[in-house]
Amino acid sequence: MIDIDAVDRRILRVLQTDGRLSNAELARQCNLSPAACFERVRRLREKKIITGYAAMIDPAKVGRDLLIFVEVLLDRTTGDVFEALAAAVRSQPEVLECHMVAGGFDYLIKARVGDMDAYRAFLGDVLVRMPGVRETRTYAVLEEVKSTTVLPL
Repeated sequence: MIDIDAVDRRILRVLQTDGRLSNAELARQCNLSPAACFERVRRLREKKIITGYAAMIDPAKVGRDLLIFVEVLLDRTTGDVFEALAAAVRSQPEVLECHMVAGGFDYLIKARVGDMDAYRAFLGDVLVRMPGVRETRTYAVLEEVKSTTVLPL
């Protein structure tokens, strides 16, 4: 973990809730001068603590209503299969996240699609054809109880 102080944490908390704040407003909310605030944010970006900024989009309003999680079990767990699957997953825009996990399966995929028909097509045409995939288990989300990108600092 990179050492950050209380002021850096305050800056990060504020930016996580509104990354579009002007430097002047961020400085005001963090009780800093604009120059000191600008320098701290620059340093946080340089250290790759701040990795980027993004707009949060309502999935339903852009035709991505269905959130699914998929457990993926591989037929072999070798470096070449891991690399091939990772490359295949990175090329799929429906996949929001993919994590190698320890336990009863190898990867957990989080994806957004339009509806169950779109997921069926994604499963049959894309997911099960990825390198090394032996078995999948799908979990369709009925209700999102909490969804956040804000890290507790």
